[in-house]
Amino acid sequence: MFYLSEGTEFFSSDKFEGAQVMQWLFFARYSHEPFIATSRFWYLTGKAQEYQEALKQKQAPGYGALRVMEQHLANHAFFTGDRYTIADIGLFAYTHVAGEGGFDLTRFPAIQSWINRGKTQPLYLNLTQLN
Repeated sequence: MFYLSEGTEFFSSDKFEGAQVMQWLFFARYSHEPFIATSRFWYLTGKAQEYQEALKQKQAPGYGALRVMEQHLANHAFFTGDRYTIADIGLFAYTHVAGEGGFDLTRFPAIQSWINRGKTQPLYLNLTQLN
């Protein structure tokens, strides 16, 4: 995403803002996806029963990641510079379908508002309806 977004509105030319975008992308890959995306995969592939113990272990750190996001989004419309960037795109991917992985997003009103803002972005595609 960085390579494709460099020089566009989705990645700031300001070095500090660019670093913040990268910080959120690293957060997505290391503190968010391993818990939320993996859980969703096991549910969608019918492996939830087989991985029941692992799913339980992923709940606390997954909710921890969601709390970090909620805290930030309570005071910001987007993750960096109050505009839609690849940080939002990267986090949106699995957050908006976190419910499919056993995570209750109703506890996170700022995340829900952010998801709704993401769905209004130009060229938004709902991946769950592309089948």
